[in-house]
Amino acid sequence: MTTPASGRGLDDATVTTLADELAEATRTRGTVERLSARHPGMTVDDSYAVQRIWRSRREADGHRVVGRKIGLTSKVMQVATGITEPDYGVIFDDQVFESGSVLDFDRYSNVRIEVELAFVLGAPLGAGATEADVLAATEWVVPALEVLDSHIQMEGRTIVDTISDNAALGAMVVGGTRVRPADVDLRWVGAMLSRNGEIEDSGVSGAVLGHPARGVAWLAGKVGAHGDRLEAGEIVLAGSFTKPMWVERGDEIACDYRDLGVITCRFD
Repeated sequence: MTTPASGRGLDDATVTTLADELAEATRTRGTVERLSARHPGMTVDDSYAVQRIWRSRREADGHRVVGRKIGLTSKVMQVATGITEPDYGVIFDDQVFESGSVLDFDRYSNVRIEVELAFVLGAPLGAGATEADVLAATEWVVPALEVLDSHIQMEGRTIVDTISDNAALGAMVVGGTRVRPADVDLRWVGAMLSRNGEIEDSGVSGAVLGHPARGVAWLAGKVGAHGDRLEAGEIVLAGSFTKPMWVERGDEIACDYRDLGVITCRFD
């Protein structure tokens, strides 16, 4: 047995075993028992180590990373999960859909939708990036919906489960009108989320850490600490400004961003 690295509670062999369990659950669309219940000493560093190995398994299966997602950006969600900062995951090429798409409901577990903005980078960002750096490096900002998925049992789940499970990312749906950061006040982008013609929730983008670009700056620093960086061409889901909305088979989803257009999708 190897000795856990600093900040880690689990040895490398256990981390690899957990990552392989999640990789298999991803392939089979299944779920596994809570990692936090099986390994009470598991840390956030352990969780990101699991996620990195899971990512390598998906890459070995031929999938390509095209971006990142930021989660748990609201103070309410951070307090609820006992953390003081957001979390993040990666976006693969088979997880990005255009507005109007029909998504396979059976591909996901515990399906929920969140309302976000996505930043498309025109230049790389690394550790030390500021909010101003993010805005300067961003080529476009575009409306996006995040589809939340879970390969770990939901009840009793903690932050270490969520991070290990790629921060619960299932897919993203992009659409509407893309804008340059200088052409819109990114604190005041509003949206109304509807399910089957009924408005279920609404929000404003300033709820994401006061400004969604702050989340991207945090992400650049976090991945930099993990020996990585955000690359030009990547798309970054900057965090939700609505609560997760549960979705059932057959639901038709629409999100109206007013001047930035409407995103739609359906789950069959």
